[in-house]
Amino acid sequence: MSVAAVVIGRNEGERLRRCFESLSGLVSSVIYVDSGSTDGSVALAKANVVEVVELDMSKPFSAARARNAGFAILQSLSAEVDYVQFVDGDCEIKPTWPECALAYLAGHSDVAVVAGRLKERFPEESVYNRLGDLEWNFAGPGQVDAVGGIFMIRKAAFEAVGGFDETVMAGEEPELCQRLIRQSWKLVRLDCDMAWHDLSMTSFGQWWRRQVRNGYGGLDVARRFGLAPFRRNNLRAQFWSVWPAFIGLAAGLAGALSNYSNALLAALVVASLWPAQAARIALRTWRGGQTVSVALAYGFFTMLSFWPQMIGQLRYMLDQVMGRVPIMIEYQNAATRKPQNGGVWNQQGNEK
Repeated sequence: MSVAAVVIGRNEGERLRRCFESLSGLVSSVIYVDSGSTDGSVALAKANVVEVVELDMSKPFSAARARNAGFAILQSLSAEVDYVQFVDGDCEIKPTWPECALAYLAGHSDVAVVAGRLKERFPEESVYNRLGDLEWNFAGPGQVDAVGGIFMIRKAAFEAVGGFDETVMAGEEPELCQRLIRQSWKLVRLDCDMAWHDLSMTSFGQWWRRQVRNGYGGLDVARRFGLAPFRRNNLRAQFWSVWPAFIGLAAGLAGALSNYSNALLAALVVASLWPAQAARIALRTWRGGQTVSVALAYGFFTMLSFWPQMIGQLRYMLDQVMGRVPIMIEYQNAATRKPQNGGVWNQQGNEK
């Protein structure tokens, strides 16, 4: 059994170097697809004896487009590959993962995709990294309906469904998974460590933009492909983002029908729904084994996320009305993790 890796990235800096190093000796070949990096990532990839694909910058970038481009090159270079490991440039594959994944796939011919535990490399850097570490592993081991962007797939299964839909700017993995399931394939999350992830999210602005992106992409895939989890989350975002309006409406009705005291009481009752829901989410998270501080942060930021997600939905609706092509909303800063001496990579892939 032969497995090759397709790595995608854009200005990943030091993270990309660690990604390549983690794959050394674990896969038969590595294809790197670059989406317009300006930090020397292409030179770094070539210095690591990696096949490099530089996407045409005249077309919109997307993870789906990049992964498909890498797979196309993989097909032309090696017909012997049986499995493909998709990796983002901000991740490092664990040494034990390929063996675990391949052993399971070899024994389960009806399984197309396997994924494992994804751990955040620097959860202590920010509350956003800590929440990411929690988010990556909500789904426990067993059969699942979707996986994230880091997974191993049978090459034949990927070919059979036509790869990723390149028109999807966010949510491309669940969309691919639904097509696999419709062709009777199974997807399994294994009880194995798969990779380190370096979210490198240290500012509220990055977190906010990521939530706008989630709202934009979530409405897109729900509208075009009818994916139930996205439909449900879109409705939650729509409800909780207009929640302040309910306070005013409740107060206004109570004031019109009775008096000021009742209006104030009605407003307070409605206002209490938001913190009550945040507390409910935090309690559930705490009971799931998280610390009190992490659980409280998760409850608060989950509820807060519905406002930027609603902004993303509104941006998507405006693009549709204006006839604009869906766009990729970036939330990571360029070259957030540079070479260790603070410079950039030179044309030989060394620090300068």
